[in-house]
Amino acid sequence: MTLPNGILVAWVGDDFTGSAASMEVLEFAGVPAVLFLDVPTPEQLARFPDVRAIGIATTARSHSPDWMDQHLPPVFEFLKSTGAPVLHYKVCSTLDSAPHVGSIGKAINIGCSIVGDGPVPFLVAAPVMRRYQAFGHLFAGAGDDVYRLDRHPVMAKHPVTPMQEADVARHLSRQTDKPVGTATVEELDNHPHTALARKTGIVTLDAMTQSHMETNGALIWGLPKPCFVAGSQGIEYALVDHWRTTGQLEHINRTQSAQPVERIIAVSGSVSPTTGEQIAWAEANGFEVIKLDAAGVVTGALTDDVFNAAIKAIDAGRDPLICTARGPDDPAVENMRSTIKTEGIDPETANTRIGAALGQVLKRLLLETGLKRAVISGGDTSGHACRELGLYAFTALAPTIPGASLLTAHTEDTALAGLQLALKGGQMGSADYFGWIKRGGGAALEEVIA
Repeated sequence: MTLPNGILVAWVGDDFTGSAASMEVLEFAGVPAVLFLDVPTPEQLARFPDVRAIGIATTARSHSPDWMDQHLPPVFEFLKSTGAPVLHYKVCSTLDSAPHVGSIGKAINIGCSIVGDGPVPFLVAAPVMRRYQAFGHLFAGAGDDVYRLDRHPVMAKHPVTPMQEADVARHLSRQTDKPVGTATVEELDNHPHTALARKTGIVTLDAMTQSHMETNGALIWGLPKPCFVAGSQGIEYALVDHWRTTGQLEHINRTQSAQPVERIIAVSGSVSPTTGEQIAWAEANGFEVIKLDAAGVVTGALTDDVFNAAIKAIDAGRDPLICTARGPDDPAVENMRSTIKTEGIDPETANTRIGAALGQVLKRLLLETGLKRAVISGGDTSGHACRELGLYAFTALAPTIPGASLLTAHTEDTALAGLQLALKGGQMGSADYFGWIKRGGGAALEEVIA
């Protein structure tokens, strides 16, 4: 048995970091993949003739259902045109969404209207990332422990979409009129070949073990083609597991690393405690932490002072790390909320302005210094910042922690040619993540797999 020719998986992600995570799963498993930042032109597509998977990154997670109605249909139409047997709407592995912002249900409705209205498997769990679903409830790791999602120390306090419901079907039911059911671990263990039988609408898939992931991959790959699925990079992990188990894909473990560099530039719009720990580590290990006044940026302040401070840090032999906050308890977070409320600024607009400002100062620094490696931290931040860099695609370069690899950026701007960029979600990565990127990544993947 062999895999069919052509594109195997085509996906659209609701943020840039998550979109890149799906690409890295496939690329490092031996399925060449490319991630575009918009529907590619024929010329751009032709530059990647050997890829077997194509993704489109969007900022849907930070937008309204009306925005989705306007922007997602052309993306789904393009994905369908690739002829891929699996079309995937990629969401965060911690379900960041609500009926009014980043609605997963709305995106599924749009996808079904274009791809077809069959059953939609929804797999958000990925045990390799410490994301688990049991009897419909989602659990996620944090530190040394695993928490039910509505009690998770980060997600229960998320500044935009705090999670108050761990039951995945209940959460999705608030965002769509489609019926939502669950294929439980009991069904996967006892009746694996019929776990999707007689189910309609959206079907959330439990997964606690690698065996469950292989079963889910078989269920998805066995659907009539093309099939529309939704979920995290768990979709890609499950497919790869199934392809390997059935001998359709050679077992490849790419743990290459890029070369270490003397200097990197990092920008962060994340307020996650995980990112806060990473910023503290970076400050103690050669990085110069520079605060960007987010409240000022959303009301029109310039970033010249931040740019100048970063140049001074580089000249002094330190790596600039420009951040809006050092974690959820930073006074800058409350100051930002107060400013949004006082000025009557829409939160969606505020997020866009902050991400754009970080992207603009990053681009100025890259052009001024000629440095070729950078990090953007924050799911929403990454999307808006990357738009400012004028990139059109990414390919995966070197793994680190799953979900936050080092990427090669593709651009028409010769001044940015050769740029290597890591996009890190707020909750992703170990405390020394910025150090991994400076060293070129690589070995962290081996530690996780071991």
